Amino acid sequence: MARGGPKLHHERRHELGQSFQDGGEHYDRVRPGYPSDSADWLIPAGAHDAADLGAGTGKFTALLAGRGLHTVAVDPSADMLEQLRQALPGVTAVEGTAEQTGLPDAAFDVVTVAQAWHWCDPLLASTEIARILRPHGVLGLVWNQLDTSVPWVHRLSRIMHAGDVHKPHFRPPLGPEFTGLESHLTRWEDPVRTADIIELTKSRSYYLAANDAVRAKVLGNLDWYLHEHLGHNPGDVLLLPYLTQSWRAVRA
Repeated sequence: MARGGPKLHHERRHELGQSFQDGGEHYDRVRPGYPSDSADWLIPAGAHDAADLGAGTGKFTALLAGRGLHTVAVDPSADMLEQLRQALPGVTAVEGTAEQTGLPDAAFDVVTVAQAWHWCDPLLASTEIARILRPHGVLGLVWNQLDTSVPWVHRLSRIMHAGDVHKPHFRPPLGPEFTGLESHLTRWEDPVRTADIIELTKSRSYYLAANDAVRAKVLGNLDWYLHEHLGHNPGDVLLLPYLTQSWRAVRA
């Protein structure tokens, strides 16, 4: 391991995570939602209360609330939560993190973290989530990622610097408070235009944290790839293939 590796990783994770503090309206507009079966699979039978951590603008929160669960959304970004409150006025939205939610003990049947576990300290977050879960409550972790088994999407992901494409053996790290880790995979397609793909790229942490020269290079490469190499017109609707990986574990 490189000298200072763990500290550097933590600092870089924090730096990239901070890039999402603003821009909630843009994030909400360009990021994809989640397939409904990911929530159906995660939510345990008889569940009444849910907490969605790292909720952002409420993309996954909406699936929980839409299934009749009393739902609390937690995120460190006030800007993201403002978008969530507008879209989901029936959801309680509070500022906090997965490591320090500020929520009461044993108050939830299911706690979800969608597209955000990689920003968390998994051991500290596991301890906090176990505290707010009821006995035998479920922790659900969800990731949307581009389906890089499709050749043109694989190249697109490299141009976009979509670094959250998991290796086949990936398993999310959890603390000892959880057991019985299981996974579920959903393949689906998001209808988008090339302009949507460009705006999606602008919402990613790599682009947000980059300087102007790097941003210009990324956008130039995208424009060439989508419009010249692949030959799409700006108004064309593309079906962008996604994989949604869902994981669940039970409070031990």
